[in-house]
Amino acid sequence: MASPVKMPPTTSEQLQQLNNARKMAFESPAYFKQIITGIFPLTSMSAPVELRRWAAEFIAEALACPALRTQEKDDLTITVIDGGALRALVEDPKQDPLVLKAGIMAAASAYPVVVRWIVSNAYHPETWMTMTAIKSRIFSVWDGAPTPVKLCCIKFVQRVILAQTASNGTEPKHSGLDVNLNMITPNQNLLDPRSLEPEAIGLLDRMLGGLQDNNSDVLIVDATLNTLSILVRTRPATSSRIINAVLNFNPLKLANSPMTPKNKVIIKSMMKTTLMLLGNILRRDPDNPLASRISSQHQRLMRARDEIFNEANRKRALPEQTAAGYGDAKRQKTEAAAAPQPPLRIQPLAPGPHTLAEVFSLTNNPGLHGFDVTVVPAPLTARINVRTLASLDQGQLDLAINGVRDRITALYAAAPAVPPVPVLVPGTATAQLAPANSDPAALGLVDDDDDYEPDLYTAAEDTEQILNKLDNAPPEAPPEQPAEPLALGPFRLPPPPVLNPDTAAKVSQITAMRIFGPLAGLEDPLVRKPKAGLNRLAANSHDRDSWLTLITRLATRSTMGLEDDIKTETDATALGRPQMSLGNLIREMLFNYVLEDWRRRIEVAVAWCCEEWYNDQLAKRAELEAPLNYERCALRLMDGFLSYITAQDKVLIRFLAEIPQLSKELLGRLKGLCSDPSTVKLAMTSLLYLVMMKPPAKELALDTVYEIWLEYEDARGLAEKYLRTYRPGFAGAQAAADGASSGNGSQAMTA
Repeated sequence: MASPVKMPPTTSEQLQQLNNARKMAFESPAYFKQIITGIFPLTSMSAPVELRRWAAEFIAEALACPALRTQEKDDLTITVIDGGALRALVEDPKQDPLVLKAGIMAAASAYPVVVRWIVSNAYHPETWMTMTAIKSRIFSVWDGAPTPVKLCCIKFVQRVILAQTASNGTEPKHSGLDVNLNMITPNQNLLDPRSLEPEAIGLLDRMLGGLQDNNSDVLIVDATLNTLSILVRTRPATSSRIINAVLNFNPLKLANSPMTPKNKVIIKSMMKTTLMLLGNILRRDPDNPLASRISSQHQRLMRARDEIFNEANRKRALPEQTAAGYGDAKRQKTEAAAAPQPPLRIQPLAPGPHTLAEVFSLTNNPGLHGFDVTVVPAPLTARINVRTLASLDQGQLDLAINGVRDRITALYAAAPAVPPVPVLVPGTATAQLAPANSDPAALGLVDDDDDYEPDLYTAAEDTEQILNKLDNAPPEAPPEQPAEPLALGPFRLPPPPVLNPDTAAKVSQITAMRIFGPLAGLEDPLVRKPKAGLNRLAANSHDRDSWLTLITRLATRSTMGLEDDIKTETDATALGRPQMSLGNLIREMLFNYVLEDWRRRIEVAVAWCCEEWYNDQLAKRAELEAPLNYERCALRLMDGFLSYITAQDKVLIRFLAEIPQLSKELLGRLKGLCSDPSTVKLAMTSLLYLVMMKPPAKELALDTVYEIWLEYEDARGLAEKYLRTYRPGFAGAQAAADGASSGNGSQAMTA
């Protein structure tokens, strides 16, 4: 049977894979070059437009990433230029506008890097020729491109001007904007300052021309003004040219046209950007020769702005016929409002049937009667009622209560009388009507005579009728018990089901896995935040460090005092089956998490060991029969590190220096490194650091050095050097031992 044909991945699947690669690259910038090299085919016109957009945006983000070091950014930029990816993004005339926009932004980040690289690598003319072709292509599409692409072209031109003009030296050395004409040596073959600077001045004039030519295009004007501030500050050759152009620019040119909402937004935007630029120039350079003109223009624009926009918002004047009596009317209205309110009067109800709402209504306003109070949320209704009752006058409340009480009394008084009930009066042959609430004794219905015969008034029933009545009679009700007061007894929850050890282990494992779930989205940030000091909270935000603090404390303190005794823990560990408690499950997952990338997660290992040590100290102080986990966890971490360690892994020294307590067994693990000649120096350097910087562990570290001197030949030279320095008695003991060994050898020769 033929194997099924594997279908190629769809575009959405490829985008998902590319997004995963992008996330990995921003977590570890070392992957940028590898990923960019792999996506070069996606920059060609034959690739789908969605993939081309993703590739262009990723290249632009990579070249502008601040986490890359200078050497890494140089290598990445030259790889993109020499690989032809950047040229492919901007060269085709039918290129997608979004792809072209991202390509121009990538070129803006790459241009100063290429100039700096060419200064030191003049033997690569191909790279500079490719960058020159990209620059020419961007200049050719500048005028006819859509507005978003024009904005990117303005940014690219700014970076070209910065790179091809001389700096005043105020920009920091590590900044990418410090690439300037002063870096180019006179004997440079590829970069000629005599042609680069005039080109930059021409580009500046072309960019400043947009302030007059595109006066109504607010996006172009704002983008141009926003790029001029750094040129004025750091490039003296462009300062006067830029200031004169800005002073001649009139952002209120559209004020003479109809003031539509669109024109208002355009004028406000250009006015705000111009005022910010002029104010920034005045603050940074108050001694500028053009400072007086800048200040005058700034004040004039502010006055014009106030006249145009504040005039439209100004209120109309009061008519003349009402202006004279306006003050008196205002005072009368205020005085009337300040007068005391009359007492509340509850109107009696009219005759006729009434609803319960009418009985309790205190006002006759028909608008309030038609309001549906159910549309108001219950919490808001409760707040309104509480505030109203708290501020209500007691006298008004008493009047309202008495008025409602009078209404209810009037309704009871106006209720119709109950119709009389016909009763049979003894001694008469007919029934008489008596009120329903009449006293039977008053009517003579109560008779104590035992000879009273009811058969005189009713026909006697035969035996068959009596039996039928008894058969159809309802069952007799049990005798009524005297009513007891209603009382609620104590409520108790049902006992929980019994949890066997297997179920508890499964639930604990699921809980531990859910605790480690959020760590996937809380990885190391690109920029590390400084620690807040000793007084900081352990977990005060939802970030990676806070969540790891929570995990380590759940592992160490969640089941403290709840485990079995020490003997059970020791026996289970000796059998290779650690006790399946929640704390041990979290410890197991925490150990695996640290070992996945132990060089970067050494801080997590140190924090875990500190928590374990602190928990052991609390258990000792409370005299709890709980297992001590610090030594076991530290030894296990040490064994895990030593399985992958190399001679360049200095983080081992940091781990040993920062954990709270060292033991002979823990330092004894370093002796295993001395069996490999490449890691001997690392082991001895770690012990030397402990001797010099951790005094409580000095003697223990020197004992370990002495054992290494006895057991390992490759490490004997360094060990002897350290012992002679930090143990003065070692030299005499060694000389005595050498003399004894030589004496024994001579006796053996004589024999």
